Amino acid sequence: MPISHPAPQDGVLRMLEHAASIGVWRLDLDRGALEWSEQLAAIHRAPPGYRPDEPLAHYTPESRAKLAPLLQACIAEGAPFDDEAQVLQLDGRRSWVRALGQPVRDEAGRIVAVQGAVQEIAPRGARAATLLRMGAALSSGEAFVTIDANGQYTFLNEQAERLLGSDAQQLLGRRLWNSFQKTVRLRLEEQFRTACARGARLEFEELDARLAHWFEVRAFPFAGGMAAHLRDVTSRRKAQEQLRLLEGSISRLNDIVIITEAGPFSEPGPRIVFVNEAFERRTGYSRDEVVGRSPRFLQGPNSQRRALDQIRAALEEWRPARVDLINYKKNGEPYWVDLDVSPVWDKQRKLTHWVAVGRDVTERKLAEEKIQHLAFYDALTKLPNRQLLMDRLHAALSDPARPREGALMFIDLDNFKVLNDTLGHQKGDTLLQLVAERLRSCVSKGDTVARLGGDEFVILLENRGDKPLDPAKGARAVAERILAALGEPYVLPGYLHHSTCSIGVTLFGHTDRTVSELLKQADLAMYQAKNAGRNTVCFFDPEMQAVVSANAALASDLRQAWRETQFQIDYQPQVGHDGQMIGVEALLRWKHPQRGMVRPDHFIAAAEETSLIIPIGRWVLDQACAQIAAWAHRQERRHLTVAVNVSVRQFRHPEFVDEVMSAIEQSGIQPHKLKLELTESLLADGIDVTIAKMGRLKAMGVTLSLDDFGIGYSSLSYLKRLPLDQLKIDREFVKDILTDANDAAIAKAVINLAHSLDLDVLAEGVETEAQREFLARQGCHSYQGYLFCKPLPIDELEAFMERLPVEAPA
Repeated sequence: MPISHPAPQDGVLRMLEHAASIGVWRLDLDRGALEWSEQLAAIHRAPPGYRPDEPLAHYTPESRAKLAPLLQACIAEGAPFDDEAQVLQLDGRRSWVRALGQPVRDEAGRIVAVQGAVQEIAPRGARAATLLRMGAALSSGEAFVTIDANGQYTFLNEQAERLLGSDAQQLLGRRLWNSFQKTVRLRLEEQFRTACARGARLEFEELDARLAHWFEVRAFPFAGGMAAHLRDVTSRRKAQEQLRLLEGSISRLNDIVIITEAGPFSEPGPRIVFVNEAFERRTGYSRDEVVGRSPRFLQGPNSQRRALDQIRAALEEWRPARVDLINYKKNGEPYWVDLDVSPVWDKQRKLTHWVAVGRDVTERKLAEEKIQHLAFYDALTKLPNRQLLMDRLHAALSDPARPREGALMFIDLDNFKVLNDTLGHQKGDTLLQLVAERLRSCVSKGDTVARLGGDEFVILLENRGDKPLDPAKGARAVAERILAALGEPYVLPGYLHHSTCSIGVTLFGHTDRTVSELLKQADLAMYQAKNAGRNTVCFFDPEMQAVVSANAALASDLRQAWRETQFQIDYQPQVGHDGQMIGVEALLRWKHPQRGMVRPDHFIAAAEETSLIIPIGRWVLDQACAQIAAWAHRQERRHLTVAVNVSVRQFRHPEFVDEVMSAIEQSGIQPHKLKLELTESLLADGIDVTIAKMGRLKAMGVTLSLDDFGIGYSSLSYLKRLPLDQLKIDREFVKDILTDANDAAIAKAVINLAHSLDLDVLAEGVETEAQREFLARQGCHSYQGYLFCKPLPIDELEAFMERLPVEAPA
C-alpha cells in the first residue's frame, strides 16, 4: 500500500510530496523492509503492488554506480542527496528521473530509515532546469497560475493573462473565483480551503460569468496555497450541449443511430460517443456498454469484408457511404442493417464526428434469400438447379482467377420409372430426396451437387487449389463412393427399395471446352455406363476409357455369370497332425465361357462393388451346407468340416446372420461342421457390431476362424474380445518360413498367441514336408496346401478321398 510521505525539509520537497507525478519510498534500516508508493511503481512501469529488493534495483548500471555511494553516505552519515539518474523500466525503456533521499532519525538522533522521492523529468543535464519541471510549466503553452492560501493570484504566465483577458498587474491579488456566480463562488471557496487543509488536489469546470467561457481548472498544493493549470473548454461544452439536444431529438427514432468521434481508422478505430434508444432495443447493448468502444465489435468474425472495405475507403476520403451489413446482437444473433454513414463538420470545415444511421432490414434480406433460393435451388431436393449449375460451370471455365481443372459427373438412377409407375410419385419423390442426401455425403464441401430434373443429377468437382488432386483420381474415388452409397437399400414408407445408378464422367482443364460440350460428353458417358450393364461408371476421357471399359465389361460379365450359373466351388483338404483329413475349404471359382477359369482375386472386388457378392455368398453358403449334409450320411465323412470365406460386404449385410441360420436349418446339419472364415478387415471399423454378430453366430454353434491373420488390422485388444475358434496363418508367412527369419518369427508368434488364447491354429499354403515339420515343431498341427492336395471340384475330391481313405475318428 502507499506509504506516508517524508517530512518536508524545504519548498522543493514539499512540492514533490503533493504532486501527482512523484513517487516516494522508505527503507527501514532495522527491519530491512522497503516500501514503495503506487506512483513510484507506475514510474517504473510496474504493476500495482510491485516491490523490489532494494531502492536502486531498476536504475541503469551507470546511475547505480553514481547513486550507490550517495545512498550509503545517507545511511552512514545522514547526508541527504539530490541528483538526476536514468531508470531502466520494466517494459525495457529508459527514462530520466530526479532522485532525492534523506535520513530519518529517532528521538536519540540515530538514523533508523532513509526515505526518498522520484520524479520523471525531461532528459536534460542540469538539475536547476528540471526542478519539478516548474520552469517548463511556467513557460509552456498552457495557462499556469499560483494562488496563495486566501485564493489570491500570486503568479500568472503569459498564456494565463491571454486566457483571462487581463494582464498580471490587474489580476495579482484578486481571487480566482471572483468572476464566477455567487453560488459557485461560495462553493469553490469552501472546496479550495478544504483542499489546502488536506493537501489534496482540486479539479473543476465552471462558467466564468464575466468572460462567458467555461474553464477547466486542475490545481495541486504549492507553497501553502495551490498551483493550477487553466484551460478553456467552451467548445467542448458547447459540443456536449449540442449532443444532448441531438440525443433528445433522435433518441426515439426507430432507426439505429451511432455517433463516433472523428478518429483514425487504424486499429481500434473511432470510438462511439452516442447511441440512441433504438440501438439499445435492437442490439441488447446498453449505452454504457458501447460508449468508448469501436463499432467493429458489432460486426463479429463473419461480416462481409467487401462491405467493410467499402465503408473504410469512403470514410478515409471524408465522403458518405451506404452498405448492407451483417451485425450481431449481444446474444450473438445476426441481423442485417442498411447502414448510411456520413461525416459531420464544424464551421471551420473541421471533421468532428461520424454519424451512422441504420435500418434493420433483416426481414427484407430473408425474403431476398428465399426468392434467390427458389430461383436457383430445386424445391424437392434443396439441391442447386440447372440455372445455378450452369452459372457455376461458366465461372469454373471462364474465371481466370479460379483453377480450371475438374470433373463433371452425370448421374442417372437405374429403373426409376418402374418405381414411379408401380408405387406412385410420392415414393418416387421420397427416393429422390434420399438420393440427394447420399450424394451430398459423397463429395467435399466446395463441390456442387445439382438436380437437372427427374432422376438426373450432376456433380461438379473442382480442384480449387487448397488440396490439389488429380481430377481423374478424384472423380474415380467419388464415383466409387456414389455407387456404394446409392446401392444400399432405401427405406421408403412401407417398402424396402433397392436401386442403383449409372454415372458418366468427363474431365476438363487440359483443353478448352464449352459448358454445352461438357454436359454432352458427361451425358454420353452416362449412357455408355447404361449400356455396360448399369450400376457402373464410364469416363469420356480417352486416357481412362480403356480401364473403365474393362471394369465395366467385368461387372457386366459377373452379372451374366450369376444369371447363367457360371460359378462353381472347388474344395481343398485340410489335414491334421497325422495326415488325415479333418475338413475342407470351399473356394469359389468362375468358369468364364471365353476367358476360361477366372481367379477369385480378379473378380471378388468387382463382385463387392456391384453388390453381387451378397447373392453369390449366399449361394456358396447353401452349397457348403448341402455338402456337409451329404457327408453326414457316410460314416467315414461325417466328421469333416467345410470352411467358407465371408467377405466384409457380405458379413455386414443386415440379414447375414439370419441367412446363415436359414441355411443350417434347411440343410439339417450340425452347426459346428460349418466354419466361417472372416477376414481381418472386419476389424477396421464397427468393431462392436462385428463382435455382436460373431456372438450370435457362436451361440448358434458355428465355428469361427480368423483368416489371413497378421496381414491386416489385427489388434490384441480386439482379438481377445472376439469369440473365435481358430487362427489361420497366411500363406505369405508360410512360403518363406524356412529362409526368412522374419516370416519364421511371425509364424511362431501367431502359434504362441493362438495357444495362449486357447485357439486352434491352421497354416495354409504348406507345399513342402520341411515346412510342415517346422510348423509341427512350433505347435501347429493343422495344415492346408499343395503338399496334401490342390483345390478340386467335388467329384475329383471324392475320387481322391476314395484313393486315400479317410479314417473316421473313433
